[in-house]
Amino acid sequence: MSFKMETRFAHAPEDIQHYDTEKLREEFLAENLFTAGDISLVYTYNDRMIFGGVTPAEEPLEIKLDKQLGVEYFLQRRELGVINIGGNGSITVDGVKEPMVTHDGYYVGVGVKHVEFASDDAAEPAKFYVVSTPGTTTFPNKKLPFANAIAMPKGDQAHMNKRTIYKYIDASQMDTCQLQMGYTVLEPGNSWNTMPAHTHARRMETYLYIEFAEPDTRVIHFLGKPDESKHIFLNPEDAVINPSWSIHCGVATGSYAFIWAMCGENQTYDDMDQVEMKDLK
Repeated sequence: MSFKMETRFAHAPEDIQHYDTEKLREEFLAENLFTAGDISLVYTYNDRMIFGGVTPAEEPLEIKLDKQLGVEYFLQRRELGVINIGGNGSITVDGVKEPMVTHDGYYVGVGVKHVEFASDDAAEPAKFYVVSTPGTTTFPNKKLPFANAIAMPKGDQAHMNKRTIYKYIDASQMDTCQLQMGYTVLEPGNSWNTMPAHTHARRMETYLYIEFAEPDTRVIHFLGKPDESKHIFLNPEDAVINPSWSIHCGVATGSYAFIWAMCGENQTYDDMDQVEMKDLK
């Protein structure tokens, strides 16, 4: 088993004005998060979110972070969200085991000492996308089956953004310290997400792009100030960090899905600042 955690620092809008493609990808793109038998995480100073992949194969895996966070155990001062994007598996939270089929989620509250991830079949391993944010209050652990996720149809075919947003961890259905998390699926023949664009200065966000229609499908993710945008081409299962001041939208050569995760000082999903199309540059 290999474990790695990269650190990414926060940026002011002025910082990225002169970034070339390589530097932009180095600072905001997270690649190769899901390797069988490994844990691969990114610690971003944007609201101190930790995100990444846990991909158990023959043996279960457990995230063990203490000295890196100045704590006795990983979730001593953190909460955790999980969505399985791979094969069937299970999660064991302080001795309580739950099956986790594809697209099932789980919320783990502050203070849980042991979270173990396992795959049913090493040949088709579970791929647990994990997101952890700081917290000070313990809320109940909760399995979040995909079948129970709140579905919100959005967009239309004329604008090529017909999609369904599935809310897993959301203030409208459960209490958390600050974490929000969900899964968005674009309909076939649709390619735009989160357009018209917006920002939400009170919380940052990460996107993990998954389930591309074809192997050579590529997503182009847009970030940066509305009047000074940048873009990154993405492969399947790549993730992007979006600072709170940044737009976050994308278009692709085919349909796809993505997992979004947010944290910050406001949990109101609709608290966002819309950007008029004429103001995008």
